Amino acid sequence: MSFVAQLWLPMLLSAVLVFVLSAASHMVLPWRKGEWGRITEFAALQSSIRDLRPGIYAFPAAPDPRQQMTKEWVERWAKGPSGWLTIAPAGPVRMGRNMGLSFLVFLGVAFMAAYVTAHSLGPAPRYLAVFRIAGTVGFLSFAVGPIFHSIWYNRPWRAYLSDVVDALLFSFVMAGVFGWLWPR
Repeated sequence: MSFVAQLWLPMLLSAVLVFVLSAASHMVLPWRKGEWGRITEFAALQSSIRDLRPGIYAFPAAPDPRQQMTKEWVERWAKGPSGWLTIAPAGPVRMGRNMGLSFLVFLGVAFMAAYVTAHSLGPAPRYLAVFRIAGTVGFLSFAVGPIFHSIWYNRPWRAYLSDVVDALLFSFVMAGVFGWLWPR
């Protein structure tokens, strides 16, 4: 863990910069615009799901999961509408909590990038070597996970492409900070 004492500044600074870039990506930059559809006739929908606890739901769904692949339920799914629904807890969105958790994830990715880079390179590595390894770890961390939502849960591929653009930007910023502040 001696690498933490040497690399705390690039880890912290890259996490802060990626956090700011993430906020800009979702609020200002154009590739996230129009990502979410809108249900404007929401009264009946909200009424029908009001008693569901927060969580992830599939619909239509058989009462017993073993029945889900029977002909009846396969036909119901195919007829549609069908999909997955996330129910959030009642009350306002907890932005402070969500932003804090996001920052912790960015800090965790920076920690992993520091760990892999420090253990991959010898003493006094060149800027480009640090950039390549830290950037690769960052890109894999930010880009690979979300693809499964497009593969399995029909999240639009355009949304995943936005995630990849974000991942490239995040990893370039993180790699640049690591290369700049790496101890020589």
